[in-house]
Amino acid sequence: MVLSKTASESDVSIHSTFASRYVRTSLPRFKIPENSIPKEAAYQIINDELMLDGNPRLNLASFVTTWMEPECDKLIMASINKNYVDMDEYPVTTELQNRCVNMIAHLFNAPLGDSETAVGVGTVGSSEAIMLAGLAFKRKWQNKRKAEGKPYDKPNIVTGANVQVCWEKFARYFEVELKEVKLRDGYYVMDPVKAVEMVDENTICVAAILGSTLNGEFEDVKLLNDLLLKKNEETGWDTSIHVDAASGGFIAPFLNPELEWDFRLPLVKSINVSGHKYGLVYAGIGWVIWRSKEDLPEELIFHINYLGADQPTFTLNFSKGSSQVIAQYYQLIRLGHEGYRNIMENCRENAVVLKEGLEKTGRFNIVSKDDGVPLVAFSLKDHSLHDEFEVSDYLRRFGWIVPAYTMPPDAQHVTVLRVVIREDFSRTLAERLVFDIEKVLHELDQLPSKLTTAAKVTAVVDEKKVRNGAVKKTALETQREITDVWMKFVQARKTNGVC
Repeated sequence: MVLSKTASESDVSIHSTFASRYVRTSLPRFKIPENSIPKEAAYQIINDELMLDGNPRLNLASFVTTWMEPECDKLIMASINKNYVDMDEYPVTTELQNRCVNMIAHLFNAPLGDSETAVGVGTVGSSEAIMLAGLAFKRKWQNKRKAEGKPYDKPNIVTGANVQVCWEKFARYFEVELKEVKLRDGYYVMDPVKAVEMVDENTICVAAILGSTLNGEFEDVKLLNDLLLKKNEETGWDTSIHVDAASGGFIAPFLNPELEWDFRLPLVKSINVSGHKYGLVYAGIGWVIWRSKEDLPEELIFHINYLGADQPTFTLNFSKGSSQVIAQYYQLIRLGHEGYRNIMENCRENAVVLKEGLEKTGRFNIVSKDDGVPLVAFSLKDHSLHDEFEVSDYLRRFGWIVPAYTMPPDAQHVTVLRVVIREDFSRTLAERLVFDIEKVLHELDQLPSKLTTAAKVTAVVDEKKVRNGAVKKTALETQREITDVWMKFVQARKTNGVC
């Protein structure tokens, strides 16, 4: 969700050419119209505006699934009017969610007996899942501190500076101090040694990431577990681990089954995963699984009966669509281990194709790792003329949405571009992207450097100030002058457009 803001201040009405055969009057943009309009007109007006959105298939910034099989689309549409929270009215949907929880728990090697059921819940996404897991850790820590007669008002959580913003939200919303392990050049994930050093008696858990958003790398959860076991033994604490497997939870079990990161490690008490990422379901569905019932405090579970029967619930949301739950079950039984493995291997192979193509240009350093989420993060070797933000901007001319961003502290001086390889990103598209990146680089090579232009404009401005005795301009005014000069130069050099 984003905060509401006015997109256009010049026009407060909506107009549609095609809709004019149904309606001639303009519609207010930010107020509910007084009168009804034909359904055809409403459809056309909205459809016209949506054409200006980017193509989801070419949105290489997103980890979220953008393609599913037609059969699954049919199931989604058939169940789109079911409210998942009405468990008594929709018992089969509830059963499918329970099956998904148990399938994922077994996938993560939860220590379940033959007749035991897993402890977990479906969520709107990993953000909600992380909030629930964090609340369980906080409440369990508080209960223990109260029983010991110790203060329980200053909980903290240890993470890497590479965490996704949902961890910052959890810390701020639920008043938990966020202690971040800073990054460094060449090491863009949490250092387990430094993380354990930051643990104290107020630490509710250490959060490890299986698949960093920044470069796709898996953090070393096994080393973290071993170091934390040793510290717990020395101090008498029982600090545990949560694994944020939003991106990697549906990858590691199939591509790296021997990797120990899950419930095989004794200190891992809960795991979240995004079904709408490599679980291959449209947004938004997430899952959180606990190691055992003891790891989810009973007082966090609410029991309601005003929808029919007694229904236990532990979610931040109440009403929620059933479609994504059903879609997740479809993917799990449709693909099985073999299908997921084939898709993840194909994604990894396409990532290699893209990586090798970028390396052949001789212009980029590859920041991502071969083992991890199938993505390619890369940065320019030479920043003296242009930067990654310009490359990202120019790629949009070809329809590609490739994000450029700076790393968190203490590696904020490193800027990277990132391409996420999803199931619907083929080898042909990977090759085409490399071709378009080369065209962008060639075009940028013909342009003046922003830095050089900035220096020239600044010199001219300073000279005018001295000559005319002008009042000193603000940094923003100077930057605007620089941008204007550079854009005029670019427009003058352009000889043809890109479709």
